[in-house]
Amino acid sequence: MTTIKKPQDQPNKFYIISVSVLTFVFPAIGFWAEHFAIDTTLSFDLFSKWFIFSAVGLRLFLAGIKQVINPEFTAKQIFQIDSPDSFPILRELGFANICFGLTAIVSLFKPEWRIVSAFASGLYYGFASMQHGLKKALGMNEKFALWTDLLIFVFLLLYFIKALSA
Repeated sequence: MTTIKKPQDQPNKFYIISVSVLTFVFPAIGFWAEHFAIDTTLSFDLFSKWFIFSAVGLRLFLAGIKQVINPEFTAKQIFQIDSPDSFPILRELGFANICFGLTAIVSLFKPEWRIVSAFASGLYYGFASMQHGLKKALGMNEKFALWTDLLIFVFLLLYFIKALSA
């Protein structure tokens, strides 16, 4: 039987910091580093390159690895599910996250993959946002997941629309 716990009021600091670094810090570092290192123009496309690589690629790849190796973390810390019955499903989620993440990582070297990553990962982040938002009992970690997933979805949607109109 699956037990859903009361939402935790205490955030998981490692989770919050790692998601923040992958979503906000690393894309900014890549953006500015490339601009200064090879004198590229500051642009939405340059930021998108690094955002897709880090906020999508690294974040989903690392989350996928964690879910495959330790599904208990996602079950308990994000969804407040206290049952090993959910672990096989979370491992499969991990495999999907690894695939989405690798697509975005490859897009750093194959720019034509960015639109594919933005489309598929954008849908994923959008649906994940909706699931987090529709759920009644949100803990601190799930609220953080909701807002960062939603932000990434909006950014990828804007990138996808811009790429289609180019």
